[in-house]
Amino acid sequence: MRRSDREIKDKEKIERIIDSCYCLRIGLWDGKEVYMVPLNFGYVIKNDTYRFYFHGAKEGRKVDILKKNNEVGFEMDTNYQLHEAKEACNFSAGYQSIIGTGIVSFVEDKEEKIAALKQIMLHVSGTKQWELKEEMLQAVNVFQLDVKTLSCKEHL
Repeated sequence: MRRSDREIKDKEKIERIIDSCYCLRIGLWDGKEVYMVPLNFGYVIKNDTYRFYFHGAKEGRKVDILKKNNEVGFEMDTNYQLHEAKEACNFSAGYQSIIGTGIVSFVEDKEEKIAALKQIMLHVSGTKQWELKEEMLQAVNVFQLDVKTLSCKEHL
């Protein structure tokens, strides 16, 4: 990280920043171009390792790419605020952001799928007390992103 003075290493603060993010963006490589996808997400931390969950359609470009290349980059950000100035080059922005890399896999086990979907619902709604009907489970793919690298930065 070029600006190490803005790096966040405190795990509790990183978790608070993740909790305040609404969107996880993944960058996929199809061999010719990058495909960026914004996603709702949930997450867990196991043994100091982050695992993000997201869901999507059973078919489409994202699924096709992930079947061929499951290595991704990801980004999330929050608390953006423009800092205006009298001169154009003196404008700045306040933000907190997280970037990283990881490996995506398809969640196939029914109980794992339910647990992952409940983590997503916990993140977006504040509760995981949701009934997930069988037809809902069959209608979507659930993915897990196991993080390999993660860096967190803020400039407020």
